[in-house]
Amino acid sequence: MVARSVDRAGKARVSALLGAALSAHGSAAHAYFASAELLRGPTAARNLADAVHFLCTLHGRHPGVIDLAIERTRDEDARAWLAETADAFAAERLSLTKLAVAAGPVPGTPDGGASEAAVIAQRAAIATLASSERNGCALGAALGLAADWVRIRAVLELAARRLEVEVPESRMPSLASIEAQADAVSGAPVERALLFGAEQILVQHHGLWALLEAREQARRLHG
Repeated sequence: MVARSVDRAGKARVSALLGAALSAHGSAAHAYFASAELLRGPTAARNLADAVHFLCTLHGRHPGVIDLAIERTRDEDARAWLAETADAFAAERLSLTKLAVAAGPVPGTPDGGASEAAVIAQRAAIATLASSERNGCALGAALGLAADWVRIRAVLELAARRLEVEVPESRMPSLASIEAQADAVSGAPVERALLFGAEQILVQHHGLWALLEAREQARRLHG
């Protein structure tokens, strides 16, 4: 599916293809993301804490995806948009760190070392995307993160309420702003690279929720 959507670049607005990728591969496309186990079940507090810790591992360090993308983006308008978005994400990173501290230790999980190693590998993979020399790829990675963060933020806000941690209102760009930035890109090679970068970030996020679901199931099966 990733390859098909990338091949269609130039035949539809880039924002439409980005939206399709978000629907197919983003966080909300994974069943665990909206599950009772994560959001409202008897073990939801523990599972949300797990999600907070793993999201912090993935996106809690500086420089992150958006910071790295600034250095690899050639278009000056896009660089300015990225700089503003990076500033907004710095506040998100701080909130994520506060939530991780409030959540306490990472929930004990059978074979937890393997899943922790997996998310560290994911972090390296997204850093590689955001550092790509391929024109448009890093920008796409940043757009993919920003677009999916709209959904992820809702889960973090739920965690904040459970943990009684106050987090400021998000200053991240709206989906409309993200779509406009995607559509500002011109040239089929850059469009394809942008969509590739965005889709691969979304695939990594989708994989993260699969990993978190597997951890939840392991805890449940082993009491």
